[in-house]
Amino acid sequence: MTRRRDNEGRQSVMDDFVMGVHASEETLRSNHDINRMYLQKGLTDAKIQRLEQAAKQQKIPLQWVPKQKLDQMTDHGNHQGVVLAVAPYRYQTLDDVFQLAADRHEDPFILILDGIKDPHNLGSILRTADVTGVHGIIIPNRRAVGLTTTVAKISTGAIEYVPVVRVTNISQTIETLKERGIWVFGTAMNGQSFWEMDATLPIALVIGDEGKGISKGVSKHIDGMLTIPMKGHMQSLNASVAAGLMMYEVFHKRLQK
Repeated sequence: MTRRRDNEGRQSVMDDFVMGVHASEETLRSNHDINRMYLQKGLTDAKIQRLEQAAKQQKIPLQWVPKQKLDQMTDHGNHQGVVLAVAPYRYQTLDDVFQLAADRHEDPFILILDGIKDPHNLGSILRTADVTGVHGIIIPNRRAVGLTTTVAKISTGAIEYVPVVRVTNISQTIETLKERGIWVFGTAMNGQSFWEMDATLPIALVIGDEGKGISKGVSKHIDGMLTIPMKGHMQSLNASVAAGLMMYEVFHKRLQK
């Protein structure tokens, strides 16, 4: 989130920025509040013209600025000549997640991220969650990455479609999910093969952080552990890759119902 200090030195919240052509197009198609579009002076290709037209149709204030301005706004990120100033990303509630599942006439499918700190991992997980039918992602509000501009960029627009719930205590939230009929499974080196899991249940999968995995406190509340069979010398996977394999296995099994 981009911040500034007001005239009295207090910190106040400004806009978040979405950068890149595809992420901007997805944001324009969503219901997210867009405060202004910035386009790079001198660019006239079809993608930029399409974005300009969309801004005019939606009555979004448009400003043409030098490339240096966009570089500064995005900390020299790959903005591709377009930046949207948007309202800060809103976190959803557990009720929103359950309502989305009900609207789709599906058993809830939830992902719980226990301390993912890399925004690239969270962005990638959001992108896969969108295409595999995940109804919501739960993250802790401390010691973990939140919905940042980098996450939005890497998600290529999926951040607009997958509800993200930020909670104070993951363990307590797991107990709440179990009270609402959700089976909660974690990922670990030793456990039942994820090929054998019953994905037709209302299910939540817990993915641990990039280095330490699922914390001991959280693991005490999990119904069972699942493992991804592997061979070779490196017996571990990047968090977003492990999450992706798990999500696609649930997606595949539910297609076969």
